[in-house]
Amino acid sequence: MEEIGAAKIQIREDISQIISALSETQIAEKTRAIEARLFEFANFLESKIALLYVNGDYEVQTENIIKRSYNYNKIVVLPAFNPEKFAMNLMKVDHFANELVPGPRNVLEPDTNRCKTVPMERIDIAIIPGLAFDEKGGRIGSGRGYYDRLIPKLAITTRKVALTFEEQIVPQVPMESHDKYVDIIITDKRIIYKI
Repeated sequence: MEEIGAAKIQIREDISQIISALSETQIAEKTRAIEARLFEFANFLESKIALLYVNGDYEVQTENIIKRSYNYNKIVVLPAFNPEKFAMNLMKVDHFANELVPGPRNVLEPDTNRCKTVPMERIDIAIIPGLAFDEKGGRIGSGRGYYDRLIPKLAITTRKVALTFEEQIVPQVPMESHDKYVDIIITDKRIIYKI
């Protein structure tokens, strides 16, 4: 267990250095390529209720993806985090600019006083953040386990899709029993279906 934890910490450090070394122009180009692939991706286009996320450090920037999703008549759902319970509420956000507030992780999230909760079983597609992934769908997140607890609660038919830079694909993510996989990974170079 300690060995796996140490390996994950090392991967997080390595990836953060790799992403920090990219220029703003490179990040913008890669983000546009990922966004273009997502908006051509049948599972995303066919979905009505999409769980998205507001990115943290070293995650693919999602503001434009969220705003563009409204143009595709998607019901946009974003997580509101509860650090005491290590849980998240999935909230419908109708207006990106007006309904988000700074959350406990210093990332914008839905204002729970203005947004309505969406039942997990209603989510058609879940866009899952992460810092590193492997081609089998293994994922390393922030280390707090929010998404590892969320993924098993989603309907079996809900596609779990990660957006990531090609540089964040590693040969193998060290997985523990509580770690959960994503189904599909969209990078700036390709779409990876879990082997």
